[in-house]
Amino acid sequence: MARATLSRWAPVVLWAGVIFALSAIPHLSTGLGTWDLVLRKAAHLMEYAVLGVLLVRALQSTPLALLAGSAYAVTDEVHQVFVSGRHGSPLDWLIDTIGVAAGVLVLARLVASSSS
Repeated sequence: MARATLSRWAPVVLWAGVIFALSAIPHLSTGLGTWDLVLRKAAHLMEYAVLGVLLVRALQSTPLALLAGSAYAVTDEVHQVFVSGRHGSPLDWLIDTIGVAAGVLVLARLVASSSS
């Protein structure tokens, strides 16, 4: 039982750590102007989509995965308030939450198509 729990939750914790580390980078900018903004928001979507998939796997519940992923996004935005050159943003929380939902939906479609 402990091994199964660890195998489900270790990827979630590791990925949340990756997100935390990326959020701790001060003054994150590529200097590409508008493309910088687009690429960073796309990265938010992708990193949280992965988190959504991992949370569904760990929690075995889509609603709980959505809730947990969105809650983690809130903590990520609060964390960024304390990082030089970064700021917390309700818009970024929304983008992160959309990313979680996208990951959950893609996983649901893959599961549905593989069982058909």
